[in-house]
Amino acid sequence: MENENAILILAALAQPTRLETFRLLVRHEPHGMPAGDIARALAVPQNTMSAHLNILSRAGLVTSQRHSRIILYRAEPEKLRALTLFLLKDCCGGNAELCAPLIADLTPCCSSEKVTS
Repeated sequence: MENENAILILAALAQPTRLETFRLLVRHEPHGMPAGDIARALAVPQNTMSAHLNILSRAGLVTSQRHSRIILYRAEPEKLRALTLFLLKDCCGGNAELCAPLIADLTPCCSSEKVTS
């Protein structure tokens, strides 16, 4: 990932409604959510939500697919993974064991076992 792409993603997430939108869509993976449902869940006017979804789309954090009259939005967790790897690439001067606490903190959300080093 290039610096410019990381900055675009971070800028897209650096706004409360967009951050909550992305987190909501991540929770609804892999099915996604219609734009209207997202707006209602976050109590945001639909035209405002549309603008936020466009910014998240330009950053590559969400994709959309039209189903008849409904536009379904899905999170792109791969983009978040790529950003996380980009941010941690040089973590702790290449000493992987120093990054183990970061990985261990993520583990409870993803499985019932803790990562040990």
